[in-house]
Amino acid sequence: QVHLVESGGGLVQAGGSLRLSCASSGRAFSSYNMGWFRQAPGKEREFVAAISWSGGRTRYEDSVKGRFTISRDNAKNTVYLQMNSLKPEDTAVYYCAAGAAYDFSERYEYTYWGQGTQVTVSS
Repeated sequence: QVHLVESGGGLVQAGGSLRLSCASSGRAFSSYNMGWFRQAPGKEREFVAAISWSGGRTRYEDSVKGRFTISRDNAKNTVYLQMNSLKPEDTAVYYCAAGAAYDFSERYEYTYWGQGTQVTVSS
């Protein structure tokens, strides 16, 4: 069993930065691929970024490429999402997820989910 807890969300002005963290309990963290997804009001949950279990592979949704960076520290059982140059359209609840996820962007391939953290970007 893996328990995920996100933190680091908040209110920020457009152009600002936030760093989200996702801490995992359980000893299997380093064996899972990790993803970040987001869900805005009235919209489907969408893929943002993902990282392989070793950290050797990453993938980003096109709209966040060059602005967001995903990383992980397996010694700390934590995955991060550094978000720079934030835009109002980045406003959403951000979720981290863990799983085998052969297709990084497919949310149904992730087994474990956190409760989410709110990110609000004001214009």
